Amino acid sequence: MIREFSAGGLALRRFRGREFVAAVRVKDGRVLALPKGHIDPGESAADAATRELREEAGIDGRLVEKLGDVKYWYSRDGDRVMKVVSFFLFRYRSGSVRDHDFEVDSAEWVPLEDAPRLLSYRGEREMAEAALSALSAGR
Repeated sequence: MIREFSAGGLALRRFRGREFVAAVRVKDGRVLALPKGHIDPGESAADAATRELREEAGIDGRLVEKLGDVKYWYSRDGDRVMKVVSFFLFRYRSGSVRDHDFEVDSAEWVPLEDAPRLLSYRGEREMAEAALSALSAGR
């Protein structure tokens, strides 16, 4: 069994009184996901999430808190891989979703209240729910 660790971010920004989350489109635009990627050697999970936000969504955020981990299994070259992705909540600081890198097809702002329905992956939909809970708790 192989273990892989990645980190991702939910960056929130208020527009016209509503919270929006930065999301990315991958797989020819068919998949709506949260910015995430591998943790580099010597990098913390929070630092990796900050970097992935900048690279994939084109924005800088201020770290608020860790939201949780998403765990899943997949197969690669006949091996079973257990993947753990740690997600962190951020507040938008600067940047533009138009400045995303080549790893994603596009980046966009999605209403946070719609994210649990619109995100393609179940674990990421759960993280959007966790972000909604954190906001309602005043964090």
